[in-house]
Amino acid sequence: MVASSVVVIGNFDGVHGGHVEVLRHAATLAPGLPVVVVTFWPHPMRVLRPEQAPKLLTDLPERLRLLKAAGAQEVRVVQFTRDVSTWSPEEFVARVIDPLDPSHVVVGENFRFGYRASGTVETLAQLGAGRFEVDAMPLVHIDGESTCSTLVRKALEEGDVALAATHLGRSFRVQGVVVMGDQRGRDLGFPTANLPVPPGMAVPADGVYAGWLTRLDETGARPMPAAISVGSNPTFQGLERRVETNVLDRKDLELYGVEIAVDFVERLRGQITFSGIEALVAQMEADVARTRGILGVEV
Repeated sequence: MVASSVVVIGNFDGVHGGHVEVLRHAATLAPGLPVVVVTFWPHPMRVLRPEQAPKLLTDLPERLRLLKAAGAQEVRVVQFTRDVSTWSPEEFVARVIDPLDPSHVVVGENFRFGYRASGTVETLAQLGAGRFEVDAMPLVHIDGESTCSTLVRKALEEGDVALAATHLGRSFRVQGVVVMGDQRGRDLGFPTANLPVPPGMAVPADGVYAGWLTRLDETGARPMPAAISVGSNPTFQGLERRVETNVLDRKDLELYGVEIAVDFVERLRGQITFSGIEALVAQMEADVARTRGILGVEV
């Protein structure tokens, strides 16, 4: 029987550098065959133990985009349900893998599947014997640390967006449609594009960052340098957590209702409650000056 694909299986939250390496390896196994990625949505923990579910690094559309950019010719999304969680390893292979007719199945070395994660890489190899080869990829290490989605989440929780970018292979991004805020930034001379923090999605720790804002409604739009605030505006007793982005030297932008992407480059400081408007404005001016230096933007 002639194989039809090389299959790669995983959650792929964030599509970090380790995931990209797995896809790169898969493409070398059977040149001429398409690389088909199998992923799961929602995250299995969201279904089985929602109170313990991790904050996600990317939503599903962005995950699909990144997987295809990394070399996947096709992505199959398994709708994860409680019923799916009861499949035995044999049923998982029969329902998910066999229809793709693979020559190889590529997974991470810690891959588990089937009811109560009872299936291992060895189980998969036994079930595929004589039909497909199983390649278990080791974790990628950078500066002695294993690249994984958990590490990236922890880095973001600590505000270390530079470390997150090292393991992602790109800057961490938040995207969404700009909504109206309190419009205080405009009154203070620092208008911002506001994105609410989506429930269930990871964002960096509260604080101020240097980064870039890109319009997603314009093909080929260039990233614009920006100072980014994450938090709830404690100086004004704010309650809603938001990502507020001030594009440097641009007071003419009208972004309400526009989908944007915000890329985080470096953390400037934590969130501060100021005693008054003058102290706040002085700090914002200092933040903008530091952002220029980090991004290499001249006045």
